[in-house]
Amino acid sequence: MRNLLSRRNLLHLARTVGPDGVLAFDFDGTLAPIVAVPGAAGMRDETRHLLVAISELRPVVIVSGRSVADVTPRLHGVRTAAIVGNHGVEPSAAMAGAKRTVAGWRPLLDATVGRLAGVHVEDKVYSIAVHYRHASSPRMVREVLAEVRRQLGDAVRVTEGHALVNLVPAGAPTKGDAVRWVEARLSARVVLYAGDEETDEDAFAVLDQTRSVGVRIGKSKRSSARFYLPGQEAVDSMLQHVLSVVQRGAARRSPGRPSRAPLASVSAQARE
Repeated sequence: MRNLLSRRNLLHLARTVGPDGVLAFDFDGTLAPIVAVPGAAGMRDETRHLLVAISELRPVVIVSGRSVADVTPRLHGVRTAAIVGNHGVEPSAAMAGAKRTVAGWRPLLDATVGRLAGVHVEDKVYSIAVHYRHASSPRMVREVLAEVRRQLGDAVRVTEGHALVNLVPAGAPTKGDAVRWVEARLSARVVLYAGDEETDEDAFAVLDQTRSVGVRIGKSKRSSARFYLPGQEAVDSMLQHVLSVVQRGAARRSPGRPSRAPLASVSAQARE
């Protein structure tokens, strides 16, 4: 992996954010710092101001583990071309089946891991997140979750995040599927995708490495992303560079030429 903020790699980034590009971001751990209470997560003012300005000049897409209803208010002021939630499941044609599957898991989770001190089982309708940051015994949580996973068998896809475990119906769309949908929906030839955890690897893996750019927050030898940022706080430096590039591009446009055409949000439209 290469540090995106080195001079050479910033030149590569500049070629990625042209008029035919789409900028896609995970939310928690990428646009917003990880916090002790997930409900309190939000972007820094600087991050928000930069993203708002960028979104007026380039299509911005959010691909989050949160539900669409949860993440949308946290993007106040940002002009989004699409919002994808629940790790790629929402919106999609798989939503009805995922909802039934997740509802069927609740009794088992409530009777097992949900009874452990300091654990919060978050039902996001189409997936479940088990938060254990405040658990008195993280080891016990992992042991109980291993048994839950054994009982659910092939019906579940399990990924780990920051002091949490995500349970998603097996076969449901991933963030990689979401990126392919965005490319087709927005006719994007180039995608910049930034994310910080295991579920974002599905998105990195489908990017056209000759044109697009995957950026992982935090260096990882196991990542499919070509580039990394040293930490979440470095996201603002990346956004500042992106904004400078797209503003220079806008300044070179003919005064009489219209700015980017309005893009209707496709957040509520199901994918095939």
